[in-house]
Amino acid sequence: MSYDRYQAICNPLHYTMVMDLTFCVRAILLCWLVILATMLMIYLTVSRLDFCGPNIIDHFFCDLEPLLELSCSDTFAMKLETFFLVIFLAICPVIVIIVSYVYIIFTILKIPSVTGRQKTFSTCSAHLSVVSLYYGSLIITYVFPRKQNAKNVKKILSLFYTVITPLLNPIIYSLSNREIKQALKSNVRNMSGAFRFSWFLEVSLFTVKHT
Repeated sequence: MSYDRYQAICNPLHYTMVMDLTFCVRAILLCWLVILATMLMIYLTVSRLDFCGPNIIDHFFCDLEPLLELSCSDTFAMKLETFFLVIFLAICPVIVIIVSYVYIIFTILKIPSVTGRQKTFSTCSAHLSVVSLYYGSLIITYVFPRKQNAKNVKKILSLFYTVITPLLNPIIYSLSNREIKQALKSNVRNMSGAFRFSWFLEVSLFTVKHT
């Protein structure tokens, strides 16, 4: 998304040539292959561990870190592998996003009209909010030092990148669409009108009963 916004704002005349269907399909396939290879690597490493103690995970779901705490094997190699994977899968994309938006901001600042700058930047605000929420919680959970008193905080943060961000994704990106906004406003007006009518009907019936 950041590269797409970079091409659309910084190189608008070349956008259709660069961001064509072939490029998008290749980018999606590359992401899938990287994720599948990462999951396979983690699966093979975890399958070699021994679990001889309790089988109750101190978490909302079967996350990797609380799963490793149940192992009676040496998990240093697994934790080191996880650390480098997070750097590759989280910090490197964040760097790419930051660099892309630095170029985008400089390009936006060159737009002479204030309205044009606001309209251009509004197309990026949805992506920035989702990225900040997702990568921020992910990096804090897996990169920062693991302290015993921060377990509950990391449990809550894990919900941001597993539940809240996927839930907010369609809402945030849809609200940037003009047609979606108009449909939402129309539905809100209809709901408020129906609520006022039902309230008026209930008041009328109450008045009739007590007169």
